[in-house]
Amino acid sequence: QLNMAKKKEAFLKEFKEGPLQFKPTYKFDLYSEVYDTSEKKRKPAWTDRILWKVKNLCEVASKEGKFPEEENLISVTLNNYVSHMNYGISDHKPVTGTFKLEMKPLVSDPLVMLSPEGEWSAEHDVFIRYSTVPEFPSSAWDWIGLFQVTFRHVNDYVTYAWVEDAEISSNKDSKQVYMSASEIPKMGGEFLLCYYSNNLQSVVGISEPFQV
Repeated sequence: QLNMAKKKEAFLKEFKEGPLQFKPTYKFDLYSEVYDTSEKKRKPAWTDRILWKVKNLCEVASKEGKFPEEENLISVTLNNYVSHMNYGISDHKPVTGTFKLEMKPLVSDPLVMLSPEGEWSAEHDVFIRYSTVPEFPSSAWDWIGLFQVTFRHVNDYVTYAWVEDAEISSNKDSKQVYMSASEIPKMGGEFLLCYYSNNLQSVVGISEPFQV
């Protein structure tokens, strides 16, 4: 039924689905893996499905003159598509899909370049050197955060420094800021630095990973 509808309905034609490599997910007797034993004895069916579509941002951006039309800004790959037979509170079995999402940066070069200076440890204050492109809209509310390499959100910082308050030196090419030793994690590990722009509301520079 779904495949037939995809051929007829224009809004469904661009949606994709992974291969159905699991058993039909409907209709089950509650709290079991037994298909319908009621008087109706409904035929098993794949009623629980995951379809996806990537919005064509390239086409929209191209019309506005921002990006070349052929550039694919977003790529989606389905890693797995499975049902979960151990759930029994419904006559349906739930289905999940895991996707890999890749996004190309909207700018080819970072707006801010930054790196740690010297050896980093919790035994002394540490230093960061950064530089920005000439047109970068800096703000007194910009900050540099220390993150574990496995961080997933901008709020996952271990500590941070306001770029203006923590500045200790500056020249025409770059600026230097510090972080207090008391803020550096004693357990050490692999970390990286991120520059957050208040005006752009985004991370605009990330350092290479380094050891603390």
